[in-house]
Amino acid sequence: MNQIPFDKWHDHMTTAPETTMGINYVVLAGGGGGARLVDGLAQIVPPDDLTIIGNTGDDFVHMGLHISPDMDTLLYTLAGVTNQETGWGRAGETWHALDAVRALGGPDWFNLGDIDLGTHLTRTHLLAQGMTLTAVTAQFCAKLGVQPCLLPMADSTVATLIETPDGMLPFQEWFVKERWQPEVVRVHLPDTARTTRQAATAVEKADVVIIAPSNPFLSIDPILNAYPLQPIIADNCPVVIAVSPIIGGDAVKGPTAKMLRDWNMAVSPATVAAYYDELLTGFIYDIRDAGAVPARDDLMTVTTDTWMRNRADRVRLARDVVAFATQQLEMS
Repeated sequence: MNQIPFDKWHDHMTTAPETTMGINYVVLAGGGGGARLVDGLAQIVPPDDLTIIGNTGDDFVHMGLHISPDMDTLLYTLAGVTNQETGWGRAGETWHALDAVRALGGPDWFNLGDIDLGTHLTRTHLLAQGMTLTAVTAQFCAKLGVQPCLLPMADSTVATLIETPDGMLPFQEWFVKERWQPEVVRVHLPDTARTTRQAATAVEKADVVIIAPSNPFLSIDPILNAYPLQPIIADNCPVVIAVSPIIGGDAVKGPTAKMLRDWNMAVSPATVAAYYDELLTGFIYDIRDAGAVPARDDLMTVTTDTWMRNRADRVRLARDVVAFATQQLEMS
């Protein structure tokens, strides 16, 4: 394994964003940790050189509304309007509509804030008018001032299903309604998932593909499952880097660690690296896991502080990722 000494590469990226110009970056991301890294990258990578492909496997229709939770988290984070305390939803949110739903005996298990509701109403309306999810997302980005290109992985329905010991659950019912507590026997992804022309083209042109520190099974696998994204990445992209979602032998938030334990797999960056296997040319994992080294001899790895507590941490990690990617490009 090619473990790069931290001090050898860390200073490779200066404070000048111009260092990244001319390099096309594509990031595969879900919500949460993926959105935080994307936000950091957006501060240092020119917007014309940065494309984010978001997970839509958790999209669903609720009370007649088309809801795209991961896409909205990415959108709101890039627009600077996300709720910093929760990591999802809008800042300054109120809940009068949901309170009314609850009082009338409607389904209140999925949090629909009053401002957030405007997003879902508009998306549902525009989709009914014949616009694609890609076009709707582009309109939302333009209205909210998001400059990097944000793309859904697919325009069609590509729902992720969760198999539990008690049967199959739609993703959001397992994740939100059941608070991701039922054991996951298997994650089911649709055989018919197809990506969009825009997403496929972005990956074809990419110099660097970054797999964000999102849940590999619930956020990244659905993207890679949208044909032909994974074959394009494997065949055409010279640098493919994943950032581990595991920090200190655990997940900061969400079900990644629980799922690994349910499957009797080590909660370790080595497990994540092995899962992505030969798709990767590089792997970044946290300094708290420095002893848990991925085992592939031809995989370049570095350790750094991957915990993104605030905006400064996001930018710092983004610079580390870009430095690592730049060095790999120079070596390829």
